[in-house]
Amino acid sequence: MLTSFLEADLPMIEAPEIEYALLAPLFIVTGVAVLGVLVEAFWPRSSRFLVQTVLAVLGIVAALVDTVVVYTDLDRVDSALKARGQVAGEGALSVDGPGVVTWGLLLVFGLLSMLLFAERRLEGGLSAFTGRAADAPGSASEAEAVKMRIEHSEIFPLAMFALVGMMLFATANDLLTMFVALEVLSLPLYLLCGLARRRRLLSQEAALKYFLLGAFSSVFFLYGIALAYGYAGSFELSAIDTAVTNRTGSENMLLAAIALIAVGLLFKIGAAPFHAWTPDVYQGAPTPVTAFMAAGTKTAAFIALTRVFYVAFGGSQWDWRPTIVAIAIITMFLGSVVAVSQTDVKRMLAYSSIAHAGFLLVGFVGVYAGVAGSDRVTSVSSILFYLAAYGLASIGAFAVVTLVRDSGGETTHLSKWAGLGKTSPMLAGSFAIFMLSFAGIPLTGGFIGKWGVFSAAYSGGFWWLVIVGVLMSALAAYFYVRVIVLMFFTEPVGDGPTVAVPSLLTTVVIVVAVVGTLGLGILPGPVLDLAQHAGAFVR
Repeated sequence: MLTSFLEADLPMIEAPEIEYALLAPLFIVTGVAVLGVLVEAFWPRSSRFLVQTVLAVLGIVAALVDTVVVYTDLDRVDSALKARGQVAGEGALSVDGPGVVTWGLLLVFGLLSMLLFAERRLEGGLSAFTGRAADAPGSASEAEAVKMRIEHSEIFPLAMFALVGMMLFATANDLLTMFVALEVLSLPLYLLCGLARRRRLLSQEAALKYFLLGAFSSVFFLYGIALAYGYAGSFELSAIDTAVTNRTGSENMLLAAIALIAVGLLFKIGAAPFHAWTPDVYQGAPTPVTAFMAAGTKTAAFIALTRVFYVAFGGSQWDWRPTIVAIAIITMFLGSVVAVSQTDVKRMLAYSSIAHAGFLLVGFVGVYAGVAGSDRVTSVSSILFYLAAYGLASIGAFAVVTLVRDSGGETTHLSKWAGLGKTSPMLAGSFAIFMLSFAGIPLTGGFIGKWGVFSAAYSGGFWWLVIVGVLMSALAAYFYVRVIVLMFFTEPVGDGPTVAVPSLLTTVVIVVAVVGTLGLGILPGPVLDLAQHAGAFVR
């Protein structure tokens, strides 16, 4: 019987064709993450932290170099849309211009974040992460871990897994791959948020809130994927686009799928009304993790949002565009207004990130609104540039936050920042540059970024939304300028804020962020050309 089965004329199963050269940056980051797990298992604890740091930094640098190689080798596949790249991994990933540029942004943000992760001078030779997460806050076992100088070097492979999840998320070409990428990037971040060395209860509360709300949003996203599959009979974005264009299924099922998928994606970018997790998580998480999330997660999620809605659901844009416009207005207003009342620097930056999600959505509704291919490219490039400017300023701002301290560690209450300009003019000046960029003041990257997304919305016919965005920008500028006035024109309370002396690692992060923020504002041409050259999404 077995012989007859083997001799039967069975259909041949072809091995999948994997474009290893195109996907090499993903494989490098994944390999480094797996290798980091092996280091945790077998490397001596005494030097494990240093080995993990070097491994993560070298791995990201190697992936970044290979990303540049991949980008230069991309071929144009659609002259009408000016798209560059191809679908790879048996249809699972779109290695196109916007996706590869996003890889580059994520790797730069990841590299700067790993330097913050590795900072050890601020805590007396220990990192900002707890030694043993299982120890109860304030317990004898926690004190013992500090005395023994135990550190959580697992943070590096966790961050690398989150980074590869972000890279997958931004280039996923089918909804199932996108869901897997969403979980790969989210689960390590849930853990990292609860590992703060100081204020452990606040950190653990942040991790729990992030996990519960994140899991809840993932359920919405997964249910939306199921409905989209039921409507189109496929998970691939291009197949869904064909079904939507031809209106082959139930209209109600399509609208429900769009709404549920939107909930999962809008949660990740921190847009209202799905923003509730942002202030608590930003405040409670270790500040290096907050910097990593603020720059990386928003970048990956926004490109994923743009890809899904304009590749898969572009044929139904008149159904969902009014809702996105309303969400953009609410998000800008809520982030700008509530930030004014904040007295904690990290919570203020959290509401600032919510406002910026709204500004990005203004550009998002203008993407592909025109008929000409140049309009499409300009809109996508403006979003990429905005994400680059926002990510650099965010990482730099949170790097500064790690240095303003008191006896209890970081001091994030705004009253403690009074007179920082006198205590440390260079540090306060750096933070002021980041605030001015957030406010969209000329000669900073934030100004060019806002000009780009507002221009995209205006070219798409949403001139009135641009007016709303400009008014909200003016309102948001108040709380940014308020911090600058507090630092430079307010007398310090008592002895004034204490500024810790950072190692070379944090110094490099702040310097790179300052130079990048000013460079994007003064000489934006090269980065704008790069984003423009990226083209549109490959279908």
